[in-house]
Amino acid sequence: MGVVINCDMGEGYGLYRCGDDAGIMPHIDIGNVACGFHASDPAVMAQTVRLAKEHGVAVGAHPSFPDLQGFGRRDMAMGREELAACVLYQIGALKGFLDAAGLKLNHLKPHGALYGAAMRRPEVAEAIADAAVVYDLPVIGMAGTLHEEVYTARGLGFMSEYYADLDYDAEGRLIITRTHDWRDPEEVTRRAVKVMGAKQATTIAGTTFPMEASTICIHSDTPNAAELAMALKAALKPWMA
Repeated sequence: MGVVINCDMGEGYGLYRCGDDAGIMPHIDIGNVACGFHASDPAVMAQTVRLAKEHGVAVGAHPSFPDLQGFGRRDMAMGREELAACVLYQIGALKGFLDAAGLKLNHLKPHGALYGAAMRRPEVAEAIADAAVVYDLPVIGMAGTLHEEVYTARGLGFMSEYYADLDYDAEGRLIITRTHDWRDPEEVTRRAVKVMGAKQATTIAGTTFPMEASTICIHSDTPNAAELAMALKAALKPWMA
């Protein structure tokens, strides 16, 4: 299977909207849909699932720490059992809408601070795996971190990810920001092509580090996300299935 484009989406809430999901959906392969703990609500989940079905986009759960006010981008201290229950609860919420739409739950991808914590803290990665094994879900994460080590050790499928619209620090660590800025499509695609062709990612210092990626991520709340999705899809065509 070739590289696929994934997008963190379905992150509206009530009357508030976040990102152009309708504009992005035709240009992605898999969607990571918010499950209510950092964003989304029943109506938003149902609408996002319907939109994904219309465009043939596979849907995975995008759970977070219970941090609605902070959009899931603030780290939290939670025990493994409590955190696993928190993730499992969110997966179940989304799965109800997928069942209603006749769609399969495709994967799991932690959101924001939860994603970052699972890269550094074994108990967090294990809690995510505890929930994922219930549905035997592949998990999206960053290669060479606890994501890959823990998920594969637990017998789960693993999809290695490169973030096209976030930066990596001088040591090659992902920089998870509270807000996302506009990105230059030409620069974003140039870096993504380098990841696929040379297996090298670029840091904010201009240096490179090894990067394995079977999926490229953009965020629905990046201001020009739909434009980036279109540019990436065109540029990465040689590496797609």
